[in-house]
Amino acid sequence: MNNSFPSNHVFVLMGVSGSGKSAVANAVAYHLKAAFLDGDFLHPRSNIQKMADGHPLNDDDRRPWLKAINDAAFAMQRTNQVSLIVCSSLKKSYRDILREGNDNLSFIYMKGDFDTIEGRLRARKGHFFKPQMLVTQFETLEEPGSDERDVLVVDINQTLDEVVATTIATIEGAINK
Repeated sequence: MNNSFPSNHVFVLMGVSGSGKSAVANAVAYHLKAAFLDGDFLHPRSNIQKMADGHPLNDDDRRPWLKAINDAAFAMQRTNQVSLIVCSSLKKSYRDILREGNDNLSFIYMKGDFDTIEGRLRARKGHFFKPQMLVTQFETLEEPGSDERDVLVVDINQTLDEVVATTIATIEGAINK
C-alpha cells in the first residue's frame, strides 16, 4: 500500500506560547480553504486534568498526545490538499514523533524573540499571563537546526496580516517545489 500522497501536505505551526500559531493558522486555513486542527484538542483526559490542577506535563505525558497528533496528520494528508495543525513542538524529539510515517509533513516555525512575544501576551485582553510561563517555554525550546530540512521559518516580528501573508507564501512555495 502506498502511504504517500505527494499532492497533499500537512503543515504544523510550531513555536512558543504567544507566537501567534492559532491566530495565523485560523487566517491561513480560511484563505487557503485548508483543514485546521488545534493539537491541544487531542490531549487525553489525564493531561487536561493534570494541567487543570496546575501541574506541568512531562515528556511521558506528552508522548500519547503527540502520537494522536501524528495519527491526525496522517488522516488529514489522505483527504486534504493542505492541512494545518497547531502544536508548539518545542523539542526536536516531539517533532520527530510527529514526522514518523508522515512524509508530507512540514513545520512552520513561528519565530520571535522573547520581548516581542511577551509584549503580545501582556496586550491580550481577557487573558491571564504569567511571565514565568514564557520563560519556561523559551528554556524548553530547541530551535530547529539545519539538520531539520522540513522546517520553514516565519519571522513574527511583523503585523498579524503580514505574518499571515508570509505564512501563505511559505506554504505555497513549499507546495510548488
